[in-house]
Amino acid sequence: MTCSFSPVKLGRTGLRVVPLGVAASYGLTGRDLERAFERGLNFFYWGSRRTPDFGRALGRIARRGRERVVTVIQSYARSPSGIASSLENALRGLGLDYTDVLLLGWWNVPTPERILASAHDLVGRGLARHLMVSGHRRPTFPVLARDPRLGLLMMRYNAAHPGAERDVFPHLPADGPGIVAYTATSWRQLLDPRLVPEGERVPTGTDCYRFVLSSAKVDACYTGARSGEELDAAMRALELGPLNEQELAWMRRVGERVRERTRLRTGGMALLDRFVNVISGLRCAVGGGS
Repeated sequence: MTCSFSPVKLGRTGLRVVPLGVAASYGLTGRDLERAFERGLNFFYWGSRRTPDFGRALGRIARRGRERVVTVIQSYARSPSGIASSLENALRGLGLDYTDVLLLGWWNVPTPERILASAHDLVGRGLARHLMVSGHRRPTFPVLARDPRLGLLMMRYNAAHPGAERDVFPHLPADGPGIVAYTATSWRQLLDPRLVPEGERVPTGTDCYRFVLSSAKVDACYTGARSGEELDAAMRALELGPLNEQELAWMRRVGERVRERTRLRTGGMALLDRFVNVISGLRCAVGGGS
């Protein structure tokens, strides 16, 4: 594949990837995953919904090209023992000795020290090489970025949700963690002609990935492709490269209108985030698992 978006180094990890990652949770087949690898992609995310077909393909890919494949394994566990057991189970299922990145999922408050310490211990044991934290609450990320144990941060960023440009990107240290974005299409809302302003062109998936990767602050983003066609659209973004200023302005106009028309959903997500924060705090306080 000819990439206008060149391979990048992921923050302080030193890992090098083609900046489009492929996520497991949306229905992509193992055959399409192997096709993505053959076309040059090397950043693969074993997330929350794990299909056997995708897992078998990921295991084959990682074992075949271990030195150039970067794997991410996610854990939503809220206890040290839960994180360890979920990682060990995932590694056994994939037939791997270690993951390049252990992702601590959905922390909207600063991740408790005992969680970070236990995850870092897994790095010391050789079960993971680097740590990443994901969440939805943007002000948490600059706090997390100061922890040298964290090599990566995973956050929502797209044309309809550009708030990281204000709340996160300007506040990151120069030698800080790498930034990995998700939901480039804003859960497909940016592709919905009913939400796009009249007279504006409706974005494609390719446009959405190009928008995200055009940011100098974003190292990589995931595609949650559901089919080979959607995967091809995402990979097409790599070939076309960054949007120009006119295209960026168009995507921002569309994104602003989509955001205005979907505020109810955004409010629902905020309520869900607050609920997860409360539950997470309670489970961490009493030592609960995943």
